[in-house]
Amino acid sequence: MICSLFHPGLLIIFSGLVIPFLNGFKRTLFILSIPFLSLLSVWTMSFGNDCTISYLNYELILINLDLLSRLFVTVFIITILVAGLFCCKQAGSFELAAAFVYAGSAVSVVLAGDLISLFVFWELMALASTLLIWSSKNNKSYQAGMRYISIHLLGGVILMCGIAGYVYETNSIEFTHMQLNSVTTWMILFGFLLNAGAPPLSAWLADAYPEASFSGMVFLSAFTTKTAIYVLLRGFPGTDLLIYIGLFMVFYGIIYALLENDMRRILAYSIVNQVGFMICGIGIGTEMALNGTAAHAFTHIIYKALLLMSAGSVLYMTGKRKCTELGGLAQSMPITAICGIIGALSISAFPLTSGFVSKSMIVQASIDEHLLWIWLLLQVASAGVFLHAGIKFPWFVFFQKDSGLRPSDPPKNMQFSMIFLAFICILIGIFPNILYKMLPYQVLYQPFTSAHILVQLQLLLFSGLAFFVMLPLMKRTLTISLDFDWFYRKLAPSISLLIFNYLSKAKISAKEVFNRIIFLISFNEKTEHQVSISNYLEIIVISFAIILFYFLIL
Repeated sequence: MICSLFHPGLLIIFSGLVIPFLNGFKRTLFILSIPFLSLLSVWTMSFGNDCTISYLNYELILINLDLLSRLFVTVFIITILVAGLFCCKQAGSFELAAAFVYAGSAVSVVLAGDLISLFVFWELMALASTLLIWSSKNNKSYQAGMRYISIHLLGGVILMCGIAGYVYETNSIEFTHMQLNSVTTWMILFGFLLNAGAPPLSAWLADAYPEASFSGMVFLSAFTTKTAIYVLLRGFPGTDLLIYIGLFMVFYGIIYALLENDMRRILAYSIVNQVGFMICGIGIGTEMALNGTAAHAFTHIIYKALLLMSAGSVLYMTGKRKCTELGGLAQSMPITAICGIIGALSISAFPLTSGFVSKSMIVQASIDEHLLWIWLLLQVASAGVFLHAGIKFPWFVFFQKDSGLRPSDPPKNMQFSMIFLAFICILIGIFPNILYKMLPYQVLYQPFTSAHILVQLQLLLFSGLAFFVMLPLMKRTLTISLDFDWFYRKLAPSISLLIFNYLSKAKISAKEVFNRIIFLISFNEKTEHQVSISNYLEIIVISFAIILFYFLIL
């Protein structure tokens, strides 16, 4: 094993295991100091492969640092620092421990230079995020967590089969750009897209995230979908299919957010919407588009955490999350309201906020490549973002009718966390070169042109007018929005029965499946044994049957 410096992801993971043994000031100091040490480690490392471990006949690369990975690791560590401060006095040790293991796993995925270590940390991230959902300690969070881990286990099995097949075919575990020229790379792409919240297995995000604690959702919003964006940036840039998937996610997120009454589900669907912009940028695949995707991932993590801290503060102080139960809180919670508005302006790409200097790069990349219809759809979607997250969330929570609630702003540590993130949103919006200098490619884009500012202001103005014209339709009551999981639940009995009947007729024993899994995950070099596609499909079919069975009982 060769490591020039300690691994920042592993440091955060093992720190999470220590947190339950600390309390009071020692715990707070520990929670705040570990991210600083990790960030210091990342920024003092030289680019390249700094940490390798021999495994079988391969070299596992635990640290592969370049501009792209450093950008994502930096924003991940900033998030764990500020989110840790946000809840250091309110959250329990179990939640904080799960959050640190989750964040450390995400950092480790980004730093991984090989597919084996990437997969290990990918699955650890799924497990830790499930524990984070369960830390809310109620029946709804338990059931949502079970559905969440079921879907991610299915994705993990598909990803494992894809990686095993890819290693078998190429005799290489290096994680680099991949071509969609085999079933195995399609499996890998599917596994990545599932974590990104891409349809049809996308309902897990809005189902599980809002059931986490007031602070747990802040952590959840930052890591799972953004690690997926990172690996897609690394493995599948320029894949045309991603353009269409991204566009679908953009409008799917907008529509469901507009239909929602729960402020946290509004923001959950907003995550899907914003990730759609990023996936579309990856599909376009030019340097401008990839820079825009990386920049937008950075800014989205910051302003989404700010929005969820604002919503979490409201939930913490009032115990309510339905828009119809809230309103008129701006007077009694001024700091929370102001910070929430700054987050809302940032996600809407208002000039002089962080979203303005990042999302516009993706939109500009589409027109640079003469993809006029994509540019038009992205502009329409930008107006939709302002409708659901830019206006709907702050309007119904902090303004509109007076709910009669008079909560104060949350404790000082929560206020300071929101103020700090609001400051970053404005700082990057005014001085975008702070972010642009960290991007993987040279940035020649200038966001502050009169044409860009004028078009964006017009877009926001007409979106705002549309919101107030349609205000009666925006007032949601006790409604239920049917998502993709409705199909899983309705079709689960029939599909499960068909799969189990197939397995019974094929006489595939559990021992046989187990032996095939062991063979796949051993990552052996090619031998006289031939691995057919059916080996992978049988494992996936069995896993799918188990997942559907879970949907029957939850």
